[in-house]
Amino acid sequence: MDQHKIALIVGANGVIGGNLARHLETLNDWSVIGLSRRGGQSTGKIRHISVDLLDPTDCLNKLADLTGVTHIFYAAYQERPTFAALVAPNLAMLVNTVTTIEKVARNLAHVSLMQGYKVYGAHLGPFKTPAREDEDNHMPPEFNMDQQAFLQKQQQGKSWTWSALRPSIVIGTATGNPMNLAMVIGLYAAMSKELGLPLRFPGKPGAYDTLLEMTDAGLLAKATVWAATHPQCANQAFNITNGDLFRWNEMWPKIARFFDMETAAPLPMSLHGVMADKATLWQTMKEKYGLADHPYEAVSSWGFGDAVFSWNYDFFADGSKARRLGFHDYVQTDEMFLSVFREMRAQRIIP
Repeated sequence: MDQHKIALIVGANGVIGGNLARHLETLNDWSVIGLSRRGGQSTGKIRHISVDLLDPTDCLNKLADLTGVTHIFYAAYQERPTFAALVAPNLAMLVNTVTTIEKVARNLAHVSLMQGYKVYGAHLGPFKTPAREDEDNHMPPEFNMDQQAFLQKQQQGKSWTWSALRPSIVIGTATGNPMNLAMVIGLYAAMSKELGLPLRFPGKPGAYDTLLEMTDAGLLAKATVWAATHPQCANQAFNITNGDLFRWNEMWPKIARFFDMETAAPLPMSLHGVMADKATLWQTMKEKYGLADHPYEAVSSWGFGDAVFSWNYDFFADGSKARRLGFHDYVQTDEMFLSVFREMRAQRIIP
């Protein structure tokens, strides 16, 4: 029987951290501790802790008794208005977590870092595709690179190892998350339908026709645990993708059919702008359809949707390294979207 392991999930309420927690709860040899700003309801398998990771004193006070932690899974993120402003808080949260746990957890075996294609400059404009894990760094600022550099330096001479997971856009259900494309599409479709409108693709010209890929949150959870527990993965980065490519011009009609809607010609628009006045509509829909009482700001990630739908260049990476080292799971992306929308309906997030 495998030795019992204790996971510390940092950012346990997000799409990535929440799905990772649910996956670990299905495994008999894991216990889970979840860290987040707002905490959560502890159960028999997961203990939630509310902590301000930007405050070293709060970290010490809240985390000093976590002596049994064997694996840190870092998936926390704080939004800031500029790329430069993102660096200090997002690096500080990782540093405070790792340095605090290192002091008390004698059996710490692995630190897993969640990254993304910003490492390849994907957010800046057209980048080399398919992107591979050994690409050269780009001009900073970029907090993902600073976080990895910290781990590489901190790990030297230590018994624990690290891994960095690089998914594409992660698709899953979670509220109160600033980067949730499934929620963007689900709400946009539901509101468009309520207003008697067709489902129009709102992205930039050209974005409807480019190649891109997604990463299912459940698939990512499995890959994250795999990389953290197999010696051949130590001290490396891995692109984690569903395994297929698509274009919105093919995916968008499938999504429209799920919502029993027609499509119309794409119309470039800022969702952040046009959806800013829709809180009243959302409240009306909650009452009309008996939806869960989530505030509008907790379910809307319009600015993130604008960013994703602005990619009028190919957006994908090479996921073969993980396959070569032993991770062979894959997900069909169109089925993933429909499955997540069904889950959102089951949770009464959308009608």
